[in-house]
Amino acid sequence: MRFIEEIVVDEFLPTIRSMLAEELRERGLTQNEVAEALGISQSAVSKYAHGDVQRYEAFTEDERVQDLVDRVANGLATGDMTPIQALVEIEVLIRRLEDGDVLASRHEDEMPGLSEYGADFSVHDPDSELRTSERVRSSLRRALRTLENTSGFATLIPNVGSNLVACLPNPDGIEDVAGVPGRIFDVKGRTTIPSDPEFGVSEHAASVLLAAREHGVDARAAMNVRYEDWVIDGLENQGLTAAEFDAEAERDAAIAEALDESPDATVLYQTGGYGIEPIVYVLGEDPDDVVGAVRELLR
Repeated sequence: MRFIEEIVVDEFLPTIRSMLAEELRERGLTQNEVAEALGISQSAVSKYAHGDVQRYEAFTEDERVQDLVDRVANGLATGDMTPIQALVEIEVLIRRLEDGDVLASRHEDEMPGLSEYGADFSVHDPDSELRTSERVRSSLRRALRTLENTSGFATLIPNVGSNLVACLPNPDGIEDVAGVPGRIFDVKGRTTIPSDPEFGVSEHAASVLLAAREHGVDARAAMNVRYEDWVIDGLENQGLTAAEFDAEAERDAAIAEALDESPDATVLYQTGGYGIEPIVYVLGEDPDDVVGAVRELLR
């Protein structure tokens, strides 16, 4: 695990300090004056100025870095810019380069898992897609661990498998819904979760969640389990409202019709059809909420 701040400290700052030290020396400043301007030791200035510190081409060849070095060096040399002003200018550039730019690219090189989010994210933005997506996956991991340790859950897994899914705050489609690749299966009486949650891997449970949201259900998570009369009864005994939809009709239209009749429903179910296994879908605010309702059935 490597943080973007480490790249700033280990690569960007030595590069820009070295470039500034060289520029300031060329403008006639002594090593002592350069050290004072940059807030570093004279020995560090000597290393920077004589090329004893590695410079990274990703930054030395960036025109914005070059322009900033020239402007800051000129300002410090002439006295038109104070060290505090220089610091602020450099900080501003760092934030720009971290926000889907060259620093973000270097971070992606070090942490390849970031690449799936593309370049348009900021690790410092609390509302960024990266942070939101990872929170969704984290909530799924926690709830899936609970499922794995829930005695008897395997008996609720239908023949087609279960899935636990959760979506981003404003999903546009299945790619904004995370679930378990390959679904959750009963293997010799044991709940088996084949891999870590990913986005865009669940078509079945995700489409039901999205259809329910589209028709007014305020839910961010869902899970499908085996249909049994006692399952519906148990969920309704928890205070949940259940609504049946037609398994053989077009799914979105069938769910819309069911929710028109029962707008408060957070349990949707179908009792099967030709070649269609009966299934119950439990919806909730988050994965823990859904898993909690299902666990309650087994007590």
